Amino acid sequence: MATIISDKLVRIIKNKKRLEKLLNIKITNNGREITFEGAPEEEFFATKVLDALEMGFSFSDATSIKENELEFDVINIKEFVRRGNLEKIRGRLIGKDGRVLKALSELTKCSLEMKGNEIGIIGDSENIKPAIDAIIQIIQGSKHANVYKGLEKRKEDPLLDLGLKEKKK
Repeated sequence: MATIISDKLVRIIKNKKRLEKLLNIKITNNGREITFEGAPEEEFFATKVLDALEMGFSFSDATSIKENELEFDVINIKEFVRRGNLEKIRGRLIGKDGRVLKALSELTKCSLEMKGNEIGIIGDSENIKPAIDAIIQIIQGSKHANVYKGLEKRKEDPLLDLGLKEKKK
C-alpha cells in the first residue's frame, strides 16, 4: 500500500476507474491523501503516473509511462541556481510563449512540464538523459542556440540495434 498527497485531486478522482483498470490497483482517497493498493510493480508504476498527473502532464502522457514503459524524472531548478536568479532562470527555461520548453520537447522527443521550481520529463530512457543535460545547460547559462545545436547533432547519430530489445507488437 502506498500513499501520496495530491493538490490536483479532481484530476485523479475524475479518472479513477480508468486509472484503476490501467494500473491494476485499487485507489481510495481521504481528503487530499490518495492511497493505492496492488502488486509492488503496479504500485511503482502507479506512483510515477500519479506524480506525473500531479506535475500537470496530460492524462495520455502520464499513462504512457505504464503503457509504453517510459521513464519519469523530475529536476528541481533550485539545485542549480542561486536564490536571486530563480525567476530569471525560470524565464529562460519557459521562453516567450513557452517556446523553449516546446523546442526542447521536440528535439529530445520527451514530454516536458514545469510546475513551480520543478521540471517533469517523460520519455524513453535513451532520450531522457540528453533532455536533462540540455535543461541543466540552459539553467547554467548556456546559449539556447548552442543547446539546440548539440541536441540536433545527437539526433543525427542513429542508435545501433543489436537485436537485444524486444519488438513491440
